[in-house]
Amino acid sequence: MTGSAPRPPYRAGFACFVGRPNAGKSTLTNAIVGTKIAITSNKPQTTRHIIRAVLHRPDSQLVLVDTPGLHRPRTLLGERLNDLVRSTWSEVDVIGLCIPADEPIGRGDRFITGELAELKATVLAVVTKTDLVDKKKLAEQLLAVSELGEFAAVVPVSAVSGHQVDTLVDVMTGYLPESPQLYPDDMLTEEPEQVLCAELIREAALEGVRDELPHSIAVVVEEMIAEGQLTKIYADLYVERPSQKAIVIGHRASRLKAVGTTARKQIEELLGTRVYLDLHVRVAKDWQRDPKQLRKLGF
Repeated sequence: MTGSAPRPPYRAGFACFVGRPNAGKSTLTNAIVGTKIAITSNKPQTTRHIIRAVLHRPDSQLVLVDTPGLHRPRTLLGERLNDLVRSTWSEVDVIGLCIPADEPIGRGDRFITGELAELKATVLAVVTKTDLVDKKKLAEQLLAVSELGEFAAVVPVSAVSGHQVDTLVDVMTGYLPESPQLYPDDMLTEEPEQVLCAELIREAALEGVRDELPHSIAVVVEEMIAEGQLTKIYADLYVERPSQKAIVIGHRASRLKAVGTTARKQIEELLGTRVYLDLHVRVAKDWQRDPKQLRKLGF
């Protein structure tokens, strides 16, 4: 009688997706983990906090680190974000460079590929948004991407349709080191609930706000009080100028009400309780350029 085949070694480690803004990094993270952990928005530069999402499988544990997009900094906040990105890249085992299938490869993609070449991590190219192109266009993009740099693999995926998402996870976990489990089974993310709630409020506030505002909104959850099946959340939205405050509040507070309704639904899903949400808009003059204010707002 032959013995059973040896079990493959357990693997665990850290991975992140990088790419120019709007390459589909956060949407892909959400598709892999299956819950809404990284906020998604069609405004570039929405991700500011590093959110670790944990994917549990019988033979592996993939910890996804969500980083802000690397960009040419114009403010102190921008410089801090770029430093954060680089320090994260140097600590992960696998990096997926996201390049959308429906856009030609540009300077931004070449710049990031060059930055990644210096690192010891395994770098994969992930061609995202494959649902937006036909087979011929996809084949051309895959060829163009493979010529961009030295990648361990090139994987086409669609986070929206779910096509090849599991395949991508297989490929990524294959490059993780052999390691015992890093996090307990029931853990999905390392971020405290207050940070996640603040991100969901910020996402709701960004929806539909005109283009001058995306980076000027910061949200701080001042207090969370659980009372039985109800969670009371008191949060402040910070903008840089009084004119922006008027935009966020809207005519007769209509926009702020809409933000509250959207965010409350999302937070109720996250926490599994009913939520009372109290939002206030405050002005913190030029907070993106002021080190003291940045610290206060959690950057």
